[in-house]
Amino acid sequence: MNKIHLALASLFFASAAFAQNVNSGPQETQNAVGNAINIAVSLKDETDGDEFFADAERNERQGDLNEALTLFGKAAFEYNNDRKFSRYGAALLRMSNIHLLLSHYTEAEQVVLNAALKTYAKIGSKVGQMAAYNQLGKIYFAANKLTQSLWFYTQQGILAQQLRNNTSYIDSVLGIAMVKIKKKEYVLATKDVNRAELLAKNAKITQFSQQIKNSRTLITEKTGVKK
Repeated sequence: MNKIHLALASLFFASAAFAQNVNSGPQETQNAVGNAINIAVSLKDETDGDEFFADAERNERQGDLNEALTLFGKAAFEYNNDRKFSRYGAALLRMSNIHLLLSHYTEAEQVVLNAALKTYAKIGSKVGQMAAYNQLGKIYFAANKLTQSLWFYTQQGILAQQLRNNTSYIDSVLGIAMVKIKKKEYVLATKDVNRAELLAKNAKITQFSQQIKNSRTLITEKTGVKK
């Protein structure tokens, strides 16, 4: 794998790490400026789904993705039975992300489109829908379906602005930049990277620093011009 492919991969998985922060279910944060998707797990009213979810996360950290996928599926089943639909949606997103890590792009896509996104729409969770859009942006990017990827990152950004969620908005802008780099639209990609950097600086958000740096490095390697 050459340097450019490695750089693209590093950008993609930096973005993937953000989405993996969805745990027990995205919590609504419309009034909180700069908040990311809340990942706190309530200790009250724990179910078998919570145990399966925790076991799934442990297996994912240990690299046993197939077992993690099975356990996230069991967690989703329990949450759905218990009518804990926010957690159900979160478990579905984690299932999708495991499929993505395994390069099962169709399965990753279908879990979000046919289950997670519909669930979040049903319960009226814009935060959940935003997370689903982000996941679809990553899936289509990895599958080289760039038009679809760009559309879903854009939808994520629109919702993030509505919710005043600076972190998710910056994440969407960098996702869009990644798509434009892959489409060889380097001038437009540079503008997006610069905008993301300015937004992060103004909001005092530091978690995207390496991703911004990697984006600039990739653009330089592609164009031979330092940005």
